[in-house]
Amino acid sequence: MSADQVTTRGDGAMLTPEEEVAFEKATGPLRGELIAHCYRMLGSANEAEDLVQETYLRAWRAFHSFEGRSSVRTWMYSIATNSCLTALRQQSRRPLPSGLGQPPGDPHEPVQEDRSIPWLEPLPDRLVFGQGSASQDPADAVVYTEGVQLAVVAALQDLPPRQRAVLVLREVLQLSAAETARVLECTVASANSALQRARATIGDGLPEAGRRVSELSEREREVFAELCDAFERYDVPAVVGVMTEQATWQMPPFDRFYVGRADIAALIGTQCPASGPADFRILPIFCNGQPSMAMYLRDHDHDHDHDHDHDHDQDQDVIYRAFQVCVVDVAQDQVQGVVGFFDPAVFAQAGLPEVLVGSGAPPA
Repeated sequence: MSADQVTTRGDGAMLTPEEEVAFEKATGPLRGELIAHCYRMLGSANEAEDLVQETYLRAWRAFHSFEGRSSVRTWMYSIATNSCLTALRQQSRRPLPSGLGQPPGDPHEPVQEDRSIPWLEPLPDRLVFGQGSASQDPADAVVYTEGVQLAVVAALQDLPPRQRAVLVLREVLQLSAAETARVLECTVASANSALQRARATIGDGLPEAGRRVSELSEREREVFAELCDAFERYDVPAVVGVMTEQATWQMPPFDRFYVGRADIAALIGTQCPASGPADFRILPIFCNGQPSMAMYLRDHDHDHDHDHDHDHDQDQDVIYRAFQVCVVDVAQDQVQGVVGFFDPAVFAQAGLPEVLVGSGAPPA
């Protein structure tokens, strides 16, 4: 066999072209669900991507010794889960502001950033489904987005890593006790004991969360559209008008959360940098399997720089810059909560530009 017929794995062994094809065929389709799995464990999309890369590298190096005692899927989940558990030894949990144990904030007080806390991050669906997420298989969408809603992942953060792993494997991925024990390389009794302790902490099951996009009723889709439209018109009463009386608003890295229509309206009205219609452009996207808003804020400084030049197309002079991505909790025909994330990396992960150029007039 010539040198160009083999690939070095990194451990001195060689992988034949046939083994390369077999490895990709067996493991390639699992990448999206493994990202979702690592995200459930870690609460970070960035770290989930890194751990999945590490999982594939480890699997690549060990593929020649895979004996088929379990399915390739179970084997890959075993590598991914144990990689996550190793990473979690060096990390603290990732909360949302509502999980810090403090009372709701006063919307009339200036918001305060706290970047010392490793906040929970959103998971753009594009990372799970790839660039073709708009045409994803509905069956895959249900499986992959099970248990990635923000409320679920936030609740998982309250569990010790091993209990978190057992709960995800059993209740989200529906693995048997024996399969879970195999993944975690422990006894069935140990896995069952960890599951009991997890349930004692989190309740009988994972918490109720906002509906996934695939589950939204026609009216709930209309409610989300109305929320987007209200923001583009900067109509604060309309924004809170689609919310429940006890809706919540959170926006890490700002360390407070807000409860109720009146407080949310006061927060938006007094501290939001927008000041009127056409200050926002909204692109509807999906994060955490939930309807989400990619919000762009008009750059008025750019407008002023071009006021003197009348030769330019005024439409092309309007610039909107990436502001925040809001994951929306919609259920029972109303918005239950909104979590906004200001990390520019979320826009990149979602495949979105940093800047939009175009008309300042909101869509009709």
